[in-house]
Amino acid sequence: MSQPTAKAVSTMTLDLQFQVGGDDAPRYLLVIDSASSRRIDLPRNGTLVVGRSPEADIRVEARGASRLHARVIVSNGEVQISDLNSHNGTLVNGDRLVGSRVLCSGDAVMVGDTILTLWREPQAVGLSAVDLGRLRQRLGEELQRASDYARPLAVLVASLGNVSGRAIVEAKAAAALRLIDVFAWNGDAELVVVLPELGGEAARAAALELFEALAPMVSEVRGGLAAYPNDGCDVDTLLCGARAAAAVAGAGAVALAGETAIDHTVGSSRVVLADPAMIRLFELIRRLAGSDLSVLVLGETGAGKENAAAALHHWSARARKPFVMLNCAAIPESLVESELFGYERGAFSDAKAPKPGLLERADGGTLFLDEVGELPLSVQAKLLRALEARRFTRLGDVRERDVDLRIVAATNRDLEAESAAGRFRQDLLFRLSAGVVRLPPLRHRPREIPILARLFLDQACARAGRPALQLSDTALRALLAYPFPGNVRELKNAMEYASVTAEADAVEPRDLPERVTERASTSPPTSGSAASPISGSAAPPISGSAAPPISGSAALPRFRPLAEEIKDLERQRIQEALDATAGVQTRAADLLGMPIRTFFSKLKQYGIVPRKARVQP
Repeated sequence: MSQPTAKAVSTMTLDLQFQVGGDDAPRYLLVIDSASSRRIDLPRNGTLVVGRSPEADIRVEARGASRLHARVIVSNGEVQISDLNSHNGTLVNGDRLVGSRVLCSGDAVMVGDTILTLWREPQAVGLSAVDLGRLRQRLGEELQRASDYARPLAVLVASLGNVSGRAIVEAKAAAALRLIDVFAWNGDAELVVVLPELGGEAARAAALELFEALAPMVSEVRGGLAAYPNDGCDVDTLLCGARAAAAVAGAGAVALAGETAIDHTVGSSRVVLADPAMIRLFELIRRLAGSDLSVLVLGETGAGKENAAAALHHWSARARKPFVMLNCAAIPESLVESELFGYERGAFSDAKAPKPGLLERADGGTLFLDEVGELPLSVQAKLLRALEARRFTRLGDVRERDVDLRIVAATNRDLEAESAAGRFRQDLLFRLSAGVVRLPPLRHRPREIPILARLFLDQACARAGRPALQLSDTALRALLAYPFPGNVRELKNAMEYASVTAEADAVEPRDLPERVTERASTSPPTSGSAASPISGSAAPPISGSAAPPISGSAALPRFRPLAEEIKDLERQRIQEALDATAGVQTRAADLLGMPIRTFFSKLKQYGIVPRKARVQP
């Protein structure tokens, strides 16, 4: 048995703020018994015996300890322990030691009532960048947790300009961020950071602190923040919002996703755009407005086709001339022709006086044919001729009249399928679709739901003469979980309903239409424009309903048992603490503010098997 010198130091105060050391970091055992603690430095190579015998290198007086209880072998920095057939055995992290075992920093060995904890000298440990796929996965997990436990969460996108030394930037970022944060590179000059437990000003402060650390290594830094749930409830919406905010931020500044919407005034209407697809579409509309092409606007009912048509007119050279609209589905088939082309006195039995049609009234300006797919085939032929010749004839007249106008048409139908079925003239379809604008449904642009909801709610409150209302987080989650088959029109109606039913200063789920909260309680969160769930998890149930039932009782929302949710959170946080400390259990317990004995008990309770601690170079 070798006899290296053992250095014992008594102390009454323990400082457990240690981090993982490197291969060459000095190792020592922290020996804690009922009355004191002491530090035993370990050699680079050597063997030490633990026991009650005076011959033991590490002598303990604990009850239940044998004279020669256990052997510690240190070889090239690796520490191994084995039991020497002691009477009561040796425990490592609460498990009985069988044979020998390599110890990791933070492992706790129990010899009787004495605890020996292996430590390496403190050395810096920080985060390292993960790949973007792992960041998206982690963001999905954090979103589910934020939803389950009503916790804040933010996403930061930092645009770095010219980067001098990617490894240095990564090291500075790791040092500036918290252990629970996650960051990844997106290309060579953009960092994406997930900030759990931060929102509002706290997230902005964390972003500015990161920018200060990175400033010496980059030519320029600017960033955008998106927060859950105000800016979105799914991975793609938050990432998109943060990136859009970064694009408009000033140098060294942080912009918020909710403040980056583009606001257009189109005639008497206000058009608010936040979704990148919608922004690009309205850029296309502005370019098309500069031409005189006929434009076909496609989209579901309520998606905003009239706003697109109005923008085509008001952004064009015809803006000072009339903008005339005809809803082809709202006019009886027998009256469509007379509405479009007008008539002379006596053209039919009720024609008491001549009347100009919409083509005439739109002369010099724009004629908007909404629901153009509803036009009768007989009228389609006459309209095509008028558009081609720029001349038309009133009903009951023989004179042709010149007309100079632009046609914008809109429909929610598949006109190509209608044409194939013989219900819509193909030549008219070609004439109307010189330019095509396809509006995505509201459910495919979730970034706009919170912004439009607040806008419509403010407008509805102003019309109702009541103070402005806020949208609660739970109400916002309900709106984001609802697919809005009626699109923007349905959202506007829902906010008008809430402005009347809300009794408090904030709109809660119970103040929304019942169909919204019913769908929200059963719908999983979505990832971007797709309807796929994040990490296969379901959205939390939304309590309350829009209105009391007419008869009977409303179905109550179903919740998971609170104790079960708390256990899930505890299990997740323990695993995160172990990941953050590279598997060092005592350090993980300290991060959680949990006594080490309780931590060991929780590991066993939840069946968490800590991985072997990583040695930091």
